[in-house]
Amino acid sequence: MLQQRPRQKDSSLQLIVPDLAHLDGYADALRRGWSPDNVRLDAAAREELARIEANPAAFVASLDDPEAKGGDIPLPDGTMVRRLPGFRRWMWDGEFCGSIGFRWQPGTAALPAHVLGHIGYAVVPWKRRHGHATRALGLMLKEVARHGLPHVDLTTDPDNLPSQKVITANGGFLVERITNIAAHGGTETLLFRIPV
Repeated sequence: MLQQRPRQKDSSLQLIVPDLAHLDGYADALRRGWSPDNVRLDAAAREELARIEANPAAFVASLDDPEAKGGDIPLPDGTMVRRLPGFRRWMWDGEFCGSIGFRWQPGTAALPAHVLGHIGYAVVPWKRRHGHATRALGLMLKEVARHGLPHVDLTTDPDNLPSQKVITANGGFLVERITNIAAHGGTETLLFRIPV
């Protein structure tokens, strides 16, 4: 019987600033059922596809919003809240792999109760288990360091062991178990922190 070799972790993954040249790969992932939003899932994917169809250049530009000019954003229960400054990067290994975003409040490491963390990420299903999320988070932390925060917070479901491993592989540690606000379903989540 042949022994299977462990999968090689791909170190060629890079984070790219979203642009029109890579938009087809992003839109294809949305059409295939992936979502960059781990909370609003299908609704967020449909909204993004509609925005891409309406104005591709404006959509791409909206993903880099360090001054929070993009207007209010919806929570899972439909409540609209003020957008925080932030930006997204696309994971790229020769093709689209996923998305990772960073948001913050200027002058503080604190976040409003409705924000589930400074960093959120989602890898497309067909690219999981290759180390992409771990590498992307490590690369994003280098970009985050420029914003002067002492740490970033990330949350994950208690049963999401792969995400917990991604966070701890990047120096994260469990702070506490918290209950999300009602707009996020009032469910329990784990709060992790990574020193920057």
